[in-house]
Amino acid sequence: MSGGQLPRWVDLGLIPFLNLSAAFLVSGLVVILIGENPLDAVKVLLWGSLGYAEGFGFTLFYATNFIFTGLAVAVAFHAGLFNIGGEGQAYVGGLGVAFACLALDQYVPWYVTLPFAILGSAAMGAAWAFIPAWLQAKRGSHVVITTIMFNYISFSFMVYLLGNVLKKPGSMQNETRTFEDGGRLPFLNDVFPSFGFGYAPVNLSLFVALAACVAVWFLIWRTKLGYEIRSFGANATAAVYAGISPVRIIVVTMLISGGLAGMMAINEIMGSQHRLLIDFVTGYGFVGIAVALMGRAHPVGIILAAVLFGMLYQGGAELSFEMPNITRDMIIVIQGLVILFAGALEHMFRPAIVRFFTPSQALAAKEA
Repeated sequence: MSGGQLPRWVDLGLIPFLNLSAAFLVSGLVVILIGENPLDAVKVLLWGSLGYAEGFGFTLFYATNFIFTGLAVAVAFHAGLFNIGGEGQAYVGGLGVAFACLALDQYVPWYVTLPFAILGSAAMGAAWAFIPAWLQAKRGSHVVITTIMFNYISFSFMVYLLGNVLKKPGSMQNETRTFEDGGRLPFLNDVFPSFGFGYAPVNLSLFVALAACVAVWFLIWRTKLGYEIRSFGANATAAVYAGISPVRIIVVTMLISGGLAGMMAINEIMGSQHRLLIDFVTGYGFVGIAVALMGRAHPVGIILAAVLFGMLYQGGAELSFEMPNITRDMIIVIQGLVILFAGALEHMFRPAIVRFFTPSQALAAKEA
């Protein structure tokens, strides 16, 4: 262990645990200030998200969205890129899902439509990430700024399409027609009734998300392209010196990242809503940033972090119902604290832990 490098169990386990503990400690103080018992709040949150089958089904449903958006951010991280555009890429990815379902749902079963929905959502998300990627690779425009701008463009673009082009004839709602059975993914409760998920909308896209985790792991750690992506992210100058094209890596990585974000729409559009409608993303793209940070940009960590945020979403809904003083806005504050400690304050405990695990180096540096 040299240069302040930490054991993997510390870097991947202990530090995220401390950050999460700090977030919940501050959240507990907030709960006390509004006159509620934080231990009771924790019990309700855990029961609402994990304590019964239907609540756990909702937790898995939300986690599916976060797996897709967390993977999207993580892939970009490995190349030293910060893709803030997952929200817009997922939004536009809904077009790919809707086009596939609207075209095929009356003629073929869902398992024929699903591959086209996966390809359509990935293609649309990747296409929405292409221009920011090209602008950074060829013109030096920072991808953070351009992807944020493209989020807002996507919102306006989708409002126009759903209000003027794709809207169901005669309807006052800005949404497409409802898909037939050929455009609907089965709920897990229908496939595995013994699970007892009830009305939870968790569906087969969960397995698509898990397959995406395996694919991302294989890409990043077992392929030449993945090695180039990680090399470029670790040291862009050395990577260029080694013959790795920065334009190629930036564009290809952002296309993969955008495609993964776009696939989030499969869960919402084909798996739950069964129609394309306005504002179905509702912040999942931004939460994916915290999921990727907390999960250390590794698929296994992303799955665990996604389940955690799924618990906060589902358990928070139960909490606001059982304890009215803890409003939905308070739940958003708690979620924000987790994001704050997992993201912006991620290095808060790291210097002290490095000194603790490398005392000889700390002493040598002090004597020098």
